[in-house]
Amino acid sequence: MQWITIFKKELVEDWRNFKWVWVPLVFIIICIMDPLSTYYLPQILDAVGGVPEGTVIEGPELGPTEAIMFSLTEISMLGVLVIVAISMAVIAGERKSGVAELVLVKPVSYFTYISAKWAAKLLLVFTAYLIGMLTSWYYVNLLFGDLSASQFIGLFLFYFIWLIFVVTITFLYNTVVKIPGLVLTLSIITIMAMSAINQIFSFRMPWFPNSISEHITTMLAEGAIPNDLWGAAGITLGLSVILLVASNFILKTKEMAD
Repeated sequence: MQWITIFKKELVEDWRNFKWVWVPLVFIIICIMDPLSTYYLPQILDAVGGVPEGTVIEGPELGPTEAIMFSLTEISMLGVLVIVAISMAVIAGERKSGVAELVLVKPVSYFTYISAKWAAKLLLVFTAYLIGMLTSWYYVNLLFGDLSASQFIGLFLFYFIWLIFVVTITFLYNTVVKIPGLVLTLSIITIMAMSAINQIFSFRMPWFPNSISEHITTMLAEGAIPNDLWGAAGITLGLSVILLVASNFILKTKEMAD
């Protein structure tokens, strides 16, 4: 009952802050921005002007798999930033204001407090991500050709594992520091550092969490799930669990010290 109460409280708070409205809208824009701009590039350049008369502008020849990957690329940049922004004050803000102490004084375990908020934030992210990707899928099928439901479900679920990891990293830093802005900075730096490591050692570490999107591209091209994708997904989920447990330990240690 305590877990459900905290979970519902977090959902209601996000609703009152209109996150259930603007976050899905932002994800829709992020997901359709690149596919639409790529398809209508000739018309956009023609409307803007500055092109010599008689010049024929042809857009790049893209298939549905390349077009849908544009959406994941934007989510990996802008979408991740949005996710970190909406999660940076979930616990840090309450710790700074003293609300967390009032909640944890009651017979509420630290893990119940953290996991309920984590699950509520994941539900918001999942919903926004689903709406955004469904919108992208619709336009990709309309403009670039058919992308099968099985392909869409595969890329959707595997990439959501990476988003779970992003949310969990942010929650970890929520328990480390009390300043939401610092949580955002540390989370983004960590993700960027992991991206750099993946680019340098991608051949030696094919199961690194940041390699999930690369393996998804291979999956769409070959029509089968690569072993490296299963490995990366499993390791990413395992790390998410470890980070969530670590968040519980860190918060408990810090609150007791205070």
